[in-house]
Amino acid sequence: MQGAANGTAVYVETQTPTTNVNGLVSIEIGAGTVVSGDISAIDWSANTYFIKTETDPMGGTNYAITGVSQLLSVPYALHAKTADNFTGELEETDPSVPQGNQAGDMQYWNGTEWVIIPATTSEGAVLTMVGGVPTWAGGSEPPVPSVTNPETGKVWMDRNLGASRVATSSNDTASYGDLYQWGRATDGHEKRNALTTTTLSDTDTPGHDKFIICISYPFDWRSPQNDNLWQGVNGVNNPCPNGYRIPTAAEWEAEYATWSTPNSVGAMDSPLRLPLAGDRNNAEGLIFGTAYYGGYWSSTVYGISAKQVYFDLSTVQMFDYYRAYGYSVRCIKD
Repeated sequence: MQGAANGTAVYVETQTPTTNVNGLVSIEIGAGTVVSGDISAIDWSANTYFIKTETDPMGGTNYAITGVSQLLSVPYALHAKTADNFTGELEETDPSVPQGNQAGDMQYWNGTEWVIIPATTSEGAVLTMVGGVPTWAGGSEPPVPSVTNPETGKVWMDRNLGASRVATSSNDTASYGDLYQWGRATDGHEKRNALTTTTLSDTDTPGHDKFIICISYPFDWRSPQNDNLWQGVNGVNNPCPNGYRIPTAAEWEAEYATWSTPNSVGAMDSPLRLPLAGDRNNAEGLIFGTAYYGGYWSSTVYGISAKQVYFDLSTVQMFDYYRAYGYSVRCIKD
């Protein structure tokens, strides 16, 4: 009813609901059989409206029970989409909100702009205010996800360094992880999209996140070479979590000797579930071989090169290769 309790009927419908065990009924206005009007055409901003109900308990049209109530708010949400009056120019500026880089990142307002608070991996860490800045404090490092080869008794990480999950298949891209140059720490160079540079490093820590390409003897990112990198759990530049290290060539050989087949099928069927993560070459920094072969560094030095285990659909074997190459890393518990 429009305008008053006895005003003009702008929409009429009938419904035949059934009561529940408590004698109550629920109906949705607009879902009945239309007698007159169009509920979607009502201009809720134009007037006040009332709802009138008439009921015949016998299910007919002899309406003996009547009630009238004013509609105070609910339909007016339809009117909220439009403004009654507007003058002048409308200017809207979207806030500049930074994008997160990983799950768990948060944002806070520093008085001028929104700033990212990077996520923490520490278990039980508490977010506290330090100098007006939300800061993670305390907590402990989460346990390293691991797997044990029951035949060798060796404990390994269950995924490649940099991988987001355990491999579900040989060509599971989320399980490929990073590609490290032999002997380098985790400094960003290992990321598959890292930029390249031709400038060799004369220290163990280049001080940047670029993949160092080298096409001249001895094909190493470091000049002069350092054979003492990655040697043991306390070795220089060990990129593995606490208590873990780069495996030796002998440990890799003992590992793949237990595979069901000496190839990439056996690698995936093994407890380590090793994917075909490819490699990154030393000449241009290009990535090759993903889904076709896998190469995993060992800590074992061999002349100017270092040993790495290679496998594809037809073979698995140890090769020695240039240290400027980028290969996968799978850590073993010390």
